[in-house]
Amino acid sequence: MDMEVTAWHSLHSAMNAQQDRRPFSRTALRRIMVFARPHRRRIYRFLLLSVLTALLAVATPLLAGKVVDAIVNGADTGTVTRLALLIALIAVVEAGLGLLTRWLSATLGESLILDLRTAVFDHVQKMPVAFFTRTRTGALVSRLNNDVIGAQRAFSNTLSGVVSNVVTLLLTLAVMLTISWQITLLSLVLLPVFVVPARRMGARMAGLQREAADHNAAMGTQMTERFSAPGATLVKLFGRPSDESAEFAARADRVRDIGIRTAMAQSAFITALTLVSALALALVYGLGGYYALRGSLEPGAVVALALLLTRLYAPLTALAGARVEVMSALVSFERVFEILDLKPLIEEKPDARRVPEGPVSVEFDKVSFGYPSAEKVSLASLEEVATLDDRGGTPVLHEVSFRAEPGQMIALVGSSGAGKSTIAQLLPRLYDTDAGTVRLNGVDVRDLSADSIRDTLGMVTQDGHLFHESVRANLLLARPDASEEDVWDALRRSRLDGLIASLPDGLDTVVGERGYRLSGGERQRLTIARLLLARQRVVILDEATAHLDSTSEAAVQEALAEALAGRTALVIAHRLSTVRAADRILVVEAGRIVENGTHTELLAAGGRYEELYRTQFERPSSDGDRTAQPVR
Repeated sequence: MDMEVTAWHSLHSAMNAQQDRRPFSRTALRRIMVFARPHRRRIYRFLLLSVLTALLAVATPLLAGKVVDAIVNGADTGTVTRLALLIALIAVVEAGLGLLTRWLSATLGESLILDLRTAVFDHVQKMPVAFFTRTRTGALVSRLNNDVIGAQRAFSNTLSGVVSNVVTLLLTLAVMLTISWQITLLSLVLLPVFVVPARRMGARMAGLQREAADHNAAMGTQMTERFSAPGATLVKLFGRPSDESAEFAARADRVRDIGIRTAMAQSAFITALTLVSALALALVYGLGGYYALRGSLEPGAVVALALLLTRLYAPLTALAGARVEVMSALVSFERVFEILDLKPLIEEKPDARRVPEGPVSVEFDKVSFGYPSAEKVSLASLEEVATLDDRGGTPVLHEVSFRAEPGQMIALVGSSGAGKSTIAQLLPRLYDTDAGTVRLNGVDVRDLSADSIRDTLGMVTQDGHLFHESVRANLLLARPDASEEDVWDALRRSRLDGLIASLPDGLDTVVGERGYRLSGGERQRLTIARLLLARQRVVILDEATAHLDSTSEAAVQEALAEALAGRTALVIAHRLSTVRAADRILVVEAGRIVENGTHTELLAAGGRYEELYRTQFERPSSDGDRTAQPVR
């Protein structure tokens, strides 16, 4: 390794050493060993090859010195040739070991990334919906990318670096001291001149890098929000493009300035340290030459010392910040463990059952519920706040009880925020109740397996969410084994077959982020088609027709009537015209069921339902007054 490369390595180590100085616990170290244990054979081979590579690195300068001595002493050409061939052989072996070490390093690192990412991804999928409503997606994705890679670096880079540097340092020092302890000690005197600037410059450049990273993150957030379909629409409607451009340009300009300063600082640093290395070599050649001319040192020893010097500074400067560098790499594990330590609020029992076969009844028995506080479902670092919001746990449902017999349609109506959607979310066990019981076919949902609930119950939510994939992929999410005929049948029943057939790519048409290439009504009908394809025995419709015009709503209502035939249904609606045919209508206010009956019974009762109904169907009369004209 030449001195310029050594300088770059020193600067890099010094910059990394400034990133994170938090203590690292032994408990976390033991947990790391759990992840490392399946790869221990690779680790042993990796460390062994690192040691062998270090041994060969020291052997080459010694052989080079022997070549010089052989020439000076007038040895025969065969001796010089044999030494040269041995140097060449060592170079070939060193290159081969380098490739093998790199392969083991890559295999070990990538295998560790696979294990960590899979563990985090699987764990996050078990988290409750409340976790996702609070967490910033970018912060969570960063744990799966940046921190997992940082954890991998602890094994593939830092671990091998410490081992090989320690071995190289000890061997090099031992050999140099054997050759000439005076020159070796004088060479070490220059080490502070080499290390101190690296540490100071490293701190300065680390600060610049952090500032640049902050600006880049801010620009990334601005681009992500403004380049999405809803964000771009909002800017065009209410924003000021010139102000947006000025803000972006200011940050980009600062990043440019930091880039220039960083480049110049790096160049000045490398130039200074290259000068220091040249002075160190001059010292070796000058003092070594002096001893050689006096006959107290062989000429080959001077050459060997000069070559060994270049292999001494790199491990010394690297190990100077090794502890901090190790901590910086290993701290990524703690950030990953933070995610793994979040306990899912919804856990499946080991002996979980399946929903009994046949038509399914739904029952809520004195159910009370309050959304969990942030400390139970989230992390301050994932929400990017200093402290978590300690609010939560306030009941939003109070002893809600009702029963839907197999094949019945139960409608939930009431004011916004009354708790209708919360009731719907408890049935598929997106949350667990605080008190009371939710049952499917008489079995507590907490005793059922997640797969069984998923196979039994389907839901169409208000936003009609779609993935940035094809129409086919979005539909097959509900039933991967569905045939082409089944897919087209679901599209026909949701009155979308004509539209999809007219698209150039048909079922392979990509719907865009959140389905924004489709209209609101088309998106909602596609989610209804997904429900029809799934053929579950219980259906929840949470404002399923909210985004449809009158014509589309009528068509979809026909399709839903066909799809709901013989199935138990829970329908949430603000449009009371869509629930008049329900077997029972539950009026929910402030988390309580305040009325229960059929459409006709509730109108006749003259209570809250009648008030909602008359308010919704009020029509202005010819004289300008508003007259209630309900359509019964």
